[in-house]
Amino acid sequence: MIKLYDGGVFLAKGQLIADTQEGMAQVKALTGQEASKQEAARGTMAYGILKAHNTSDNMEKLKIKFDKLTSHDITFVGIIQTARASGLEKFPIPYVLTNCHNSLCAVGGTINEDDHMFGLTCAQKYGGIYVPPHQAVIHQFAREMLAGGGRMILGSDSHTRYGALGTMAMGEGGGELVKQLLSQTYDINMPGVVAVYLKGAPAAGVGPQDVALAIIGAVFDKGYVKNKVMEFVGPGIANLSADFRIGIDVMTTETTCLSSIWETDDKIKEFYEIHKRPQDFGSELHPADVAYYDGCIEVDLSKIRPMIAMPFHPSNTYTIEELNANLSDILEDVEKRALVSLDGAVEYSLKNKVRDGKFYVDQGIIAGCAGGGFENICAASDILKGKYIGNGGFTLSVYPASMPVYMELIRNGCAATLMETGAVMKTAFCGPCFGAGDTPANNAFSIRHSTRNFPNREGSKLQSGQIASVALMDARSIAATAANQGRLTPATEFEGSFTGYSYHFDEKIYENRVFDSKGVADPSVEIQFGPNIKDWPAMLPLTENLVLRVVSEIHDPVTTTDELIPSGETSSYRSNPLGLAEFTLSRKDPAYVGRAKEVQKVEKSRQAFVNGETKEHSCKELDGLTEFMDVIKKDYPDLAPANIGIGSVIFAVKPGDGSAREQAASCQKVLGGWANIANEYATKRYRSNLINWGMLPFLIPEGDLPFKNLDYIFIPDIRKKVADKTEAIEAIAVKDGKPVSFNLTLGDMTDKEREIILKGCLINYNRV
Repeated sequence: MIKLYDGGVFLAKGQLIADTQEGMAQVKALTGQEASKQEAARGTMAYGILKAHNTSDNMEKLKIKFDKLTSHDITFVGIIQTARASGLEKFPIPYVLTNCHNSLCAVGGTINEDDHMFGLTCAQKYGGIYVPPHQAVIHQFAREMLAGGGRMILGSDSHTRYGALGTMAMGEGGGELVKQLLSQTYDINMPGVVAVYLKGAPAAGVGPQDVALAIIGAVFDKGYVKNKVMEFVGPGIANLSADFRIGIDVMTTETTCLSSIWETDDKIKEFYEIHKRPQDFGSELHPADVAYYDGCIEVDLSKIRPMIAMPFHPSNTYTIEELNANLSDILEDVEKRALVSLDGAVEYSLKNKVRDGKFYVDQGIIAGCAGGGFENICAASDILKGKYIGNGGFTLSVYPASMPVYMELIRNGCAATLMETGAVMKTAFCGPCFGAGDTPANNAFSIRHSTRNFPNREGSKLQSGQIASVALMDARSIAATAANQGRLTPATEFEGSFTGYSYHFDEKIYENRVFDSKGVADPSVEIQFGPNIKDWPAMLPLTENLVLRVVSEIHDPVTTTDELIPSGETSSYRSNPLGLAEFTLSRKDPAYVGRAKEVQKVEKSRQAFVNGETKEHSCKELDGLTEFMDVIKKDYPDLAPANIGIGSVIFAVKPGDGSAREQAASCQKVLGGWANIANEYATKRYRSNLINWGMLPFLIPEGDLPFKNLDYIFIPDIRKKVADKTEAIEAIAVKDGKPVSFNLTLGDMTDKEREIILKGCLINYNRV
C-alpha cells in the first residue's frame, strides 16, 4: 500500500530510481547525463517556486516574500493588532480576512460580531479582502479565489495547503504574517523535498481522506517529512479529480511537513476555468527530466482501503476492516493511549460501543476544509439515497465548505437527498474541527471527515468530568455508516454507483457579499473596536541574566497546540490577550496559570524597584527563591535586580504539534513566560511562534532531567550568549544546596530571530 524509501531517490523521465551507484548508472542510461544530486535537487517543482520567491542571493538561506496572505477570525485580530503596534499603514499584498471559526454566538469574552466588524473596517482601512461569516471556510475561499500556478500563499492556519492547485502554501503563526504585512521576509533554510509517488487508481468507495490517513499513519511517528516539502508526482495523479487531490493535500499538515506541491494537468486547468480564473492556472507544473528527492513515499492507490484514525491522533490509523475484525485488541490499545492523553482524569472506554460484535458510533460529521468539498458530499448523498439515519441517538451533520458549493448541492438535489435521510445541512463553519460545533454527548464517539482528532478538540471538558472522542474517516465511509444507523461500515461495501456530478461555480455569491478593496486603502476609515478587543501588554527586552522557574513538566510523547491553549469555547477570548491567557494549559495542567502568575508577580515587583516605583524588591514571595539565589550568588556576587529577570518556563518532550495558533506561545508570554525547554519541537511553526514572542526555544537532550517541576534554573549572561551565537548555553540548577550545571542549546536561528529574542518580541523589534 505504502513504501518508504530508506534514502534519496532520483525521478528521471518519470521513473523512480534509488540513490545508489547502480541507480546513478540508470539515470545516465535514461538521460545521457551524469547524475548529480546537487544539480538534480534543483529540478524539483518546490525548488523552482521557492527560487522565484526568494529575495536573497543564497538558495540555502531563503528570504521568501509571499504573493497573498489569509487569516480567519481566531487569528486576524491579534495579527493586525501586532502589525498596528509595529507601524502598519497599508496591506502591501492581498490579505484575506475570513470569518469561519467564530460565526456562532459567543458566550463570554468577545462578541463575535465585534471581531467581524473589526476585520471589515481593517480591510477597508488597510486595503484588504473581507469574507463575512458563513460564506466560506478559509481554505475553500483560498482555493476558489486565491490559488494560482506557481504562487506562494501564507496563512495563519496550519492547514494552509493548496499544493494540488499548483500553489505552495504554508500555515504559520501570526508573527510570520506580521512580517509580510511590514514588507519583511519569511526566513528559512532551504527545506528538504520528499517525493510522494502515486500510482494506480483508488477503488470505488475509497476517498481522499483514506489516502491521506494511510500516508499520515506511515510517516508521522518516523518524522519522515518533518519540516520538508511533500512533492506529489507519478502516474496515479492523472486518476484523481481536482477535488480528490485537494482532499489529500489539505491533510499533509498532519504529517508535520512544511508545505506541499503537486504536478498539475488539464484537470487542474479545468478547475481554474470552472472558477472563472483561467489565467491563474499559468502553465503545467512538472519536475525537470531529472529531479532528486531526499526521500520517497510510494503509494499504490489501488491498494488503499477505507481508513479510520482512532483517538487521539490522525496517525493512529487502521483500515476499517482491520478494526472491525480486531475490535477487542484495538479498542484496548486506544484505552491505553487514553491513559496517557487524558492523564487518567476521567474514566474512558470504547468497549460499550460494541453490540453483538459490531462497533456502533454516535455521531457523523462531514465538514470543513477537508470534508466539505463538493465531491465528498455528492458521494455521501449517493450512498445515503433512499436510506435514513434512524430516530435513535445517531446524528449526521454536513457542512459544505463554501456557499457556492452549498448552492450547487441544492441545485443538483444532493442537499435534499441528504436532508431526507435525517441529516442536517449547515453553513460553512470550522467549528466541528476545534470544538465549537456539534460537541458530542459525554462518552460519545464521533466519526468525522475533518482534520484532527486530538483530545477534547471536539469540545468535551476534562475539568468538568466530560469526555468524548473522535475518529477521522472519509465522507464516503461516514455515509455508509450512517446508512446503517451508526454501525461502522467501510464505503467499499456500498453496492450502488456514484453519479459523478459536474460542478458549476456561482461567482455572484461572492461578488454580492465579499468586500474586496482591490488593494486600495482608505486611511480615513475608523477601525471599529469592541470592548473586549485589547492591545498587547508591554514586553521587556531580554535581561542580562535570567532566573526561570519550571511551572509545568509534561512527559507525553507529543504535546499539541490544543493542550497548550485549548480551542473551542476559550476562543471567545481570542481578542483579549489577558483574558485568553487564563486558559493556558487548562486542560493539561490546571495549576499552570496560578504558578506562572506567582512568578510574574515577583518579576513585576523587580521591574517596579528598578524603575524607582518602589523602595524594595523581595523574592520571598516565591517558595525557595531566596535560598536558590543565595547559592547562585556565591559564584555570581554581582547579581542585582537591575541585571536579572525572573520568568517562568515549561518543559515538554515534544511540544507544538497541530494548530498554527500563535496563542500557544503568546499566552505563555503574557503570563511572564521567558522560555520553553524541549527535547525537540514538533513543528517549525510552534518554534517560530515562541521566537516571535521573545521566548527562548531551548533544547535539552533526551534523558534524565537536571531539574523538576517547581525547580529554579539560573542562566548567566543569557543576553550576551544569544547575541554571540553561543552554541552551548550553561544553565544552573540547585540540588541538595549545591549548584548543578548543564547545557541548553537554541538550535539554528537567523540573525533576525536572535534580534527579536533580544528585543523581547516581534512588536519591540519593529517598533520605531
